[in-house]
Amino acid sequence: MNKLKRIENSKSKVGSRHTRKLKKYSTNFNKMFTFYLNSYRSGILTFCGDRVTILNDSQSNDAKYCFRLYDNGFYNLKDIESRHSNILKSIIIAKKAWGLWVDQWTDGICDWSFTKDDILKEFEDKNIKIPESLLLEFNNMIKRKKEKRNSEYLLQLRNK
Repeated sequence: MNKLKRIENSKSKVGSRHTRKLKKYSTNFNKMFTFYLNSYRSGILTFCGDRVTILNDSQSNDAKYCFRLYDNGFYNLKDIESRHSNILKSIIIAKKAWGLWVDQWTDGICDWSFTKDDILKEFEDKNIKIPESLLLEFNNMIKRKKEKRNSEYLLQLRNK
């Protein structure tokens, strides 16, 4: 066997270097994965405003690997197949729902309809720990929207 055939043979058995690297999950990835799964299962992040279809294939990859591929944009124009289709569907819905609801929650916080503590208490009551990166995103969005609201309010006062 020549060298290229040996490489292709080993790739088919073990996987390529890129594939093996994608199957190593960091602690941050695992935190995000469990956060989305727990949030969906507890009923907090169940609506994302989009239809998510996952095809079930027992020979396909597991939910974690498919979610990693989804995060990397692999499934932009392809159908998503997984052997854990229900888990993957719930995680994708929760990820999309987080983006939708953070926008809505920050609008409500800036309009003084409710407070940030009300939102965080929902997660705390369900014993769900929000990852630091998502909390930072949430805080930054609140800050941006408050600055925008305040600048618009100042412009209105100046124009009177």
